[in-house]
Amino acid sequence: MILIADSGSTKTEWRLINPSNNNSQVCITDGINPFFQSSEDIYQSLENKYTLLKTEIQALHFYGAGCANEEKNNVVKTALSQFFNAESITINSDLLGAARSLFGNKAGIACILGTGSNSCYYNGTDIIDNVSPLGFIIGDEGSGAVLGKKLMGDILKNQLPQEVIRLFYANYQTDRAEILDKIYKQPFPNRYLAQYTKFISANIHIDELEQIVINSFKEFIQRNLLQYPNAAEMKIGFIGSIAHYFEPQLHKALYDYQLLPGTIRQTPMDGLVAFHMNS
Repeated sequence: MILIADSGSTKTEWRLINPSNNNSQVCITDGINPFFQSSEDIYQSLENKYTLLKTEIQALHFYGAGCANEEKNNVVKTALSQFFNAESITINSDLLGAARSLFGNKAGIACILGTGSNSCYYNGTDIIDNVSPLGFIIGDEGSGAVLGKKLMGDILKNQLPQEVIRLFYANYQTDRAEILDKIYKQPFPNRYLAQYTKFISANIHIDELEQIVINSFKEFIQRNLLQYPNAAEMKIGFIGSIAHYFEPQLHKALYDYQLLPGTIRQTPMDGLVAFHMNS
């Protein structure tokens, strides 16, 4: 059996595959991020949510947000080693997972636009260039967390039409005090902010909301993609819910910079399954 995991800050998708017949099972658990969780935290989250049969696994391939160096990778590996009976466990970044899913063994610029954002130049084997995303406070342009942050800022500072602000509060039973508490005092403020992209998506016909999305995508292009010397000549692929649900706005931003989008997928899992089954 082969187990593949794709983990973002919000959720983790697990795919258990039987190579002999290509049958697979899926399980969704909470997001895993070693920047915010200890090995024990990760183990407990699996204990509470993981529902697939814990059988002997030949290879476990984990791709996760926050898996950016050996120290953080070991936090995840320790938890997985305790939870699973696996012959081998490999921990890689979600960015390498996106690149392998989008391009397989071919070169391209791979991007993530989900709760967070990231990008890299992938040569078909390895990531050889990466503009650091820096997180949603000073980076993560184009991400769900940043879209939510921009929306909250515009609402609380009365930068949107009053009918839009009233519509927001009619949809969400919240107030300024609760919003600020969730952002500054509660865990996972990025997840909290990203949830409000559903409001933007449902009301994308409102010009001011669509402009928040387009401007944030342009910031992602300016501050990330344009730093890759060969961006204009390379295929640019995207993984993530934000890229998926705001695809028309993403196309518009890319075309404004004479960049052409490649494959856009909501999740990398199908591409990762194909990659590992062919490897």
